Parts: sequence; C-alpha cells; structure tokens
Amino acid sequence: MTLESPHAPRHSFRFGLPPSLGSETARERADRLASFLQRALGKLVEVNVATSYETLAKDLLSGRADAAWAPPFVCARMEAMGVRVVVRGVRRGMSSYRSALVCRAGTGLSIDRLKGTTAVWVDRDSVAGYLLPTAYLKAQGLEPTRAFFAQHFTGSYRGALEAVLEGKADVTSVFCPPASTGLTYATGVDDVLGAGSGRRFDLIAYTDEAPNDGVPVAMGLPPQLVTALETTLQGLQGSPEGVALLKDIFNAERFEPAPRMGYRALYRVALASL
Repeated sequence: MTLESPHAPRHSFRFGLPPSLGSETARERADRLASFLQRALGKLVEVNVATSYETLAKDLLSGRADAAWAPPFVCARMEAMGVRVVVRGVRRGMSSYRSALVCRAGTGLSIDRLKGTTAVWVDRDSVAGYLLPTAYLKAQGLEPTRAFFAQHFTGSYRGALEAVLEGKADVTSVFCPPASTGLTYATGVDDVLGAGSGRRFDLIAYTDEAPNDGVPVAMGLPPQLVTALETTLQGLQGSPEGVALLKDIFNAERFEPAPRMGYRALYRVALASL
C-alpha cells in the first residue's frame, strides 16, 4: 500500500468514455485524452472506459465521472434528469446521423426476410447500434423479440460487424451520415473496420436520424470548470494533437455547443425500445 503525502496530487477531474471504442485501443486513447485535458484544464485528469452505456450513465449521475462522451440516448436520459449536455460532435459538417441495418454481402436479406434470423447489436443504450434500428423494425410491424431467433450484444460496433462477417449473426446495424450528405452505410462500416470494408456488407434499410453524441457534465461541477472544458473541446480542431483526438476518440471533425434539451427527439425512440 502506498501512502500519499498531504500534498500528493490526486485526480481532480474524471472523464468517461463509452465501451463502443472497443477494448484493443481504448486504454491507449484514454491515456492520450487524459494527458491533453490535464494540460488544458490545469488539473490531474483520469479518463476511464466504461464497461457499458448503463455504467457510463450511472458514473455521471453518481459523481464517479465529472463529464463523459456519451451516445445520444444517454444524453437524452441525462437531460431528462436535469443534467446539461455542453457540446455535441459534428461529423462531415452535420450534427445528426442515422443507422443502417446491414447484412453480410450476398445473403439477400430484406425486411421481409428477417424472421428467424439472428441479430447482433452494440448495447441496449446505443442509438445507432440498437435503439434506432429496433424502433424502425417495430414501425414496420416486426417486434424484434419475436421476429429474431436470437439477439446478442457485443459492446462495440467492431464486435457486431465482425460477428456478421464471421457468420455468428445475420444482421446488425451501424451509424452512418444523414441522407443530406449523399454518403451511405459503407461510410459507417469503413469508419469502424477500415477503408473498403463497406463492400463486404449489403444494406437492408436506413432508419430516421438522431442528434450526434455529446458531452454531458455532472450536476454540481463548478461553472468555471464547465466553461473550461467546453472551450477546450471546441478548440480541439486548432492543433494536430486535438485533430487526432477528434478522429481517434470522438469520430468527429469538431465540437459545437449543444442546444438546451437538444435530445428531446430521442425520447420517443427510448419509449419504442421498451
């Protein structure tokens, strides 16, 4: 056991990351972000990767995390409980995205042929990785618990997509840019598995759009620290190191201020997922 002196530094700011980053590189990326935030905020910073989206939300509400990079559904839940989301990510100039239901290329699956197949999802609180596609299926008259032979969760997009490629599941979903960009589901697949991977999948359907991921801050966090964090995140695109963090951790090109209660549109998606 190591004893600390009265003047030994302690972590004074804790930032949470979602499990969707995947386990292979998450720790290295978390350390990079901690180092950057520590210099920017002038405080000792600890960055942790949550084991689930539920854990991420609980850490924020309990005070175990001061801020977090959270998927839209978690942001919506936080807002409904009085937590403020300070910034949200911008991807390809857009602050919203959609989900695409995909299958392995050549399998010929469609909405009408999903009954009896196996689905693999990211997490029950993942918008593009579960909530949007299941809400879409329900709107098409398909109740996932009855339509699918089985449903599994991997905790990451990479795990879900690889499960389909390996034949362990028939269908999954992936985030992709909104229709206005002209980009397709292949963009989302390529972002996860690497350039050219999109051609290994076929599209089944696109869902409605949702706001991008955001950064909620714990209630009670000092206003000056909230402002410093907001300024730091919005300034990431101003340095090569910041641009690399935006790409590797947040899959975004920049941050913008999040409008108050900007995730209200997701409340109906949350209800549809029950």
